[in-house]
Amino acid sequence: MSNRLTVQQIGDKKKEGQKITMLTAYDYPMAAVIDKTGIDIILVGDSVANVVLGLESTRDVGMMEMLHHAKAVSRAVSHAVVVGDMPYESYQIGGDAPVDNAKRFIDEAGCDAVKLEWFEDCLAVTEKIVAAGIPVMGHVGLTPQTAEEFKVQGKNSVSAQAIVDQAKALEAKGCFSVVMECIPDRLAEMITKKLSIPTIGIGAGPYCDGQVLVTHDLVGLYDAFRPKFAKRYLEVGTMMAQGIEQFHQDVINGKFPSKEHSFSINDEELNKLNP
Repeated sequence: MSNRLTVQQIGDKKKEGQKITMLTAYDYPMAAVIDKTGIDIILVGDSVANVVLGLESTRDVGMMEMLHHAKAVSRAVSHAVVVGDMPYESYQIGGDAPVDNAKRFIDEAGCDAVKLEWFEDCLAVTEKIVAAGIPVMGHVGLTPQTAEEFKVQGKNSVSAQAIVDQAKALEAKGCFSVVMECIPDRLAEMITKKLSIPTIGIGAGPYCDGQVLVTHDLVGLYDAFRPKFAKRYLEVGTMMAQGIEQFHQDVINGKFPSKEHSFSINDEELNKLNP
């Protein structure tokens, strides 16, 4: 954990004109593979609800599940900044609970930072978490936890201005970066130029300081929903199905296991047995 990138180094990448890469992970093996590639940030996303747990909404996942997955990811990561995605129930509430829950991602799960989506009291909650010494990644534009429908945000001047104002306000409250989801590319470019902290885009065009995708979308492990902004680099799901089908047939046809995959006992020891 001590060799991981820091949020300060992520900020420096923007100053130096270096693009930032970010992917999701929810378990040890996936996180280990991603971390070895040099990805800058690994997000333990609440998208685990959809792509791993088979739930309909990210609002259906809670602290228990998120901490469970975050712990597994943290065990695997030695390079990337690990960000815990705070579930809806953990911060869109009053009192000290948001700070206490954010601390759990750091102290119990080994994360380096937390992410929270924009909502009515987002600035007050962000300020409290940052004051507690916990790095916060903001999230504006489409906010899946509260969105009534999944569509591009900020297509008229009023809604676009609101997103600009939200991003600026999150920077002012101490966020180290801001995710911008499903907004027009030129709006994202405007915000990116205005902010001194990095912007991470998902469906926000090429002008952001960095890009994030759900890894299961990238490698073809989730077909229930294919967002326009997600590029398929592999079809791992198809490859897995082919391998599993071959195993199925080999067992039925007596081709597996072969001698190569079996253990032996010498005849002398075998003859001593009394079956």
